[in-house]
Amino acid sequence: MSDILKKILVTKVAEVVAAKTKTPLTEIMAAAKSTTPARNFFAAIQNKITAGQSAVIAEIKQASPSKGVLRGPESAHAPHLSFNPAEIATTYEKHGAACLSILTDRQYFMGDSEYLQQARAACQLPVLRKDFILEEYQIAEARAMGADCILLIVAAFTMDNDFGAEKLDNFDPNALEQMSKLEALAHELGMSILVEVHNAKELSLALQLKTPLVGINNRNLRTFETHLDTTLQLLEQIPNDRVIVTESGIHTPRDVALMRQHNVNAFLVGEAFMRADDPGVELARLFSSSN
Repeated sequence: MSDILKKILVTKVAEVVAAKTKTPLTEIMAAAKSTTPARNFFAAIQNKITAGQSAVIAEIKQASPSKGVLRGPESAHAPHLSFNPAEIATTYEKHGAACLSILTDRQYFMGDSEYLQQARAACQLPVLRKDFILEEYQIAEARAMGADCILLIVAAFTMDNDFGAEKLDNFDPNALEQMSKLEALAHELGMSILVEVHNAKELSLALQLKTPLVGINNRNLRTFETHLDTTLQLLEQIPNDRVIVTESGIHTPRDVALMRQHNVNAFLVGEAFMRADDPGVELARLFSSSN
């Protein structure tokens, strides 16, 4: 657990190399450009906030490195609960979610691109592909599978880039240049971008991108410890034209109220919902006093 992010990125590099061999970039890009148009992820969040409501990006994930299996027969916590992405997406939409976040990383989160496709087909909500994106191939791959938004984790571009023998051909040591390149392609394909930070250094880079969506992850991706103060301590450094999304560690109405008191109105929540009998009902309960 000393540096989970680096371990994940090593795996991710190998996965992308294998994917390129199986399906060339030209082919995956053609699929990305021919699929149905993207839904407006940013607008869905902004519309909720304009209406005075919490904008909830409701996550669908089966497992995490820090918590193990969250839902389904392999779970030590909730083996009686089924993991059905389409059903979960439907109940999220029914109970007021603004958007969805779907894990597609297989090895560490038991995710799958099929889960994203199933969830998106079951509702009208825009969908974030939650994965560890490092290069353009993954952007095209996200759009081809139906994603409306992608995640850029600044820490993935600013940490030690020594991923072992196999490295991505176009991995640029200049973090801002590489992220800007990925952002441009995502925008070209009609997708929104959620840029994720954990500290002031990462935030300074994120604010140089064009995307208005800035996610502050309260979970340290190197240790997986969670502290809500991570969001609160960075607020003064973020201009008013950005929409702040607080990520991880939101478990009680009190947590929601704390963020709303500081004018943080967008939330990415997963674990609290995944452990509930009905994730959508839990969403409504958690955010009922804030809407």
